[in-house]
Amino acid sequence: MGRRALAVALAAATAGTATPAHAAQPTAPSGARAWIAQLVAPTPAWRHPRPEGSARMLSPLGRWTGGPVGLLVLKARPGWVQVRLPNRPNRAAAWISADRVVLRPTRWRVEIDVARRQVTALRDGRPVRRFGAVVGAPGTPTPRGRFAIYEVDRQPNPFGFLGPVALHLTAHSAVLDNYGGGPGRVALHGRGGASLLDPLGSAASHGCIRVDSARAAWLARVLRPGVPVTIR
Repeated sequence: MGRRALAVALAAATAGTATPAHAAQPTAPSGARAWIAQLVAPTPAWRHPRPEGSARMLSPLGRWTGGPVGLLVLKARPGWVQVRLPNRPNRAAAWISADRVVLRPTRWRVEIDVARRQVTALRDGRPVRRFGAVVGAPGTPTPRGRFAIYEVDRQPNPFGFLGPVALHLTAHSAVLDNYGGGPGRVALHGRGGASLLDPLGSAASHGCIRVDSARAAWLARVLRPGVPVTIR
């Protein structure tokens, strides 16, 4: 992506409800609200809330789509926010300076119940939509924990295996190092082609969560990178 395209993408991502970091007071995710740290430039991340030791550089562009990156805020300290990282291990987190990001609140979150094979979208802590899903097979289970959306990847073939869209998560398979061309990254995606052979309510995937394609398209419209996703 060129500089002009990057500027346009980041401007679109930070429009609307964006809040200057110095004016925001982010908090840890709750049932009603969470905060997203929108990266607007390469950003150093630290193990502790201070610039000490070796920093990890976080890219403002997603690996797959080249789109803007938003990271779920887990904790906050004066001038710092701790964010969920999109890489292994699944609980990876780091601290970044609040002055390096744009902080945005989100009223949305997603809960995935593996035992019930059910996805629930909540707004302000209240269920908005609930629908059935295909979850990981016994040998390739869907990982559990607190994650977030990493990228929204619209598919070139809306009738392919992933349906029209895949919402990549910060979650990774605990048993597979690689599948689908990525580092074992788990996604919440639609269904098409061969994936339609596994009925909703079954446990048959490599760890991803598959939902009806119309549901996946709706999720892609209302959610954005950084929205919390709890899998239990």
